[in-house]
This record gives sequence, C-alpha cells and structure tokens, in this order.
Amino acid sequence: MSEIKIKPLGLRVLVEQIAAETKTASGIIIPDSAKEKPLQAKVIAKSDEVTNLKIGDTIIFAKFSGTEILIENKNFLILELSDILAII
Repeated sequence: MSEIKIKPLGLRVLVEQIAAETKTASGIIIPDSAKEKPLQAKVIAKSDEVTNLKIGDTIIFAKFSGTEILIENKNFLILELSDILAII
C-alpha cells in the first residue's frame, strides 16, 4: 500500500484496526457472527497537535468510538485523542 495522504486535524489520529483473533486459546474457531470489533489499532497518521503518540504505535481505544472511513479500499478509523485509552 502506498503512503496515506491524509492528515487528521485537531486532536485526532488515523488508525488501522488490528484483526481480532479467529481462535480461542484452546483452539476453538470463533465464527464471524460472534466476533467483536477489535479495540486495538496501529497509528497511521496524526495531527501535529498530538504529541504523545508516534506513527506506528499500537493503541487501545474505547468501544463504539471513532469515525470509519475508506481509503484506497481499506477501512480506517479517525479517533479523537480522548477516545484513546492506552499505548501498548
């Protein structure tokens, strides 16, 4: 994928969600209908005002937060800085 040509404004970051596990620790396969949306993501772009995150950081964000967007046929989220709970 080529470099993303988008720069969030204000206290926002562009993230790519990390895929949820498809198996449990004991090897049981989780069907798509039972999967929850992943709450971890990788920071792809950020505004200049966001100083405590770096591109490439893995974060945990609040459930039901962000705005989904489609860029180059790939789904991303734009999150408010207040929706980010932790850096992994």
